[in-house]
Amino acid sequence: MHPDGALLVVGDVVTDVVARHRGPLAAGTDTAAAIRTVPGGAGANVACWAAHRGGAEVRLLGRVGADSAAWHERELVACGVRPRLIVDPEAPTGTVICLVDTGAAAERTFLTDSGAALRLAPEDWSDALLDGVARLHLSGYLMFSEPSRALVAVALEAARARGVPVSMDPASTGFLVELGVDRFLALVEGVDVLLPSRDEACLLTGLPDAADAAAKLSRHVPLVVAKQGAEGALVARSGTVVAHVPAIPATPRDTTGAGDAFTGAFLAALLIGAGPEAAAAEGCRAGSAAVERVGGRPPVNS
Repeated sequence: MHPDGALLVVGDVVTDVVARHRGPLAAGTDTAAAIRTVPGGAGANVACWAAHRGGAEVRLLGRVGADSAAWHERELVACGVRPRLIVDPEAPTGTVICLVDTGAAAERTFLTDSGAALRLAPEDWSDALLDGVARLHLSGYLMFSEPSRALVAVALEAARARGVPVSMDPASTGFLVELGVDRFLALVEGVDVLLPSRDEACLLTGLPDAADAAAKLSRHVPLVVAKQGAEGALVARSGTVVAHVPAIPATPRDTTGAGDAFTGAFLAALLIGAGPEAAAAEGCRAGSAAVERVGGRPPVNS
């Protein structure tokens, strides 16, 4: 265990069914694809990449179905994470079907059944979860259901009372549109670090330019790190972009989880004392490693 305290991630643990196909899907008939089932979920992926980066203890609170609880637990432990998985008596583990076009862009489309993942609720929280914790990270997916939104409010309040900084990853433009931008920004009041993608930053501000969007968001949240894929990352605070961190060149095979990899490595680096710019460089390194792998998790440390 690291003496400076752990990272606690609260978020989604899901089963990813990754279907890699080439070119457009043929409607009404077959499209050949390579299909694999792998553990995923933005929250779980962030925890695994943080543990992979090393240097600090990483814990995860999530909710799964009885159908695959043991498998998810095993996979998380193998990545070096200390999971606390609540087994939902009614709902199965969330499942995401990731359709990955293996053409040049490796673009992906998700079909999401949140299952147990978004049934995390305030009764799953205990302030004791923050014992020994130096940072709390909340997956933005938690904002997209009533019970998990209530959990976020309770966790944020508990973290603030203990002086534990809180980060959040907004998670999904599709779900953000549904929730409403103003509502999301009101709910993240009190968050210290926001880690949006370029699209999320632009959506949350209504601005077309990522740098302008990151700058504007950093008036609302003290530190904003906007992830821009192949264009690296922008670090903004107090209404100004203070750094542009270049990406590490990579040949993308599957971009699933690249943002989670960035977030996990970034948070792990912050935990051991790196400044935001150096931590963002660590994030870029992990993001480029992630796009060269199928699925959203790092290689298991042997």
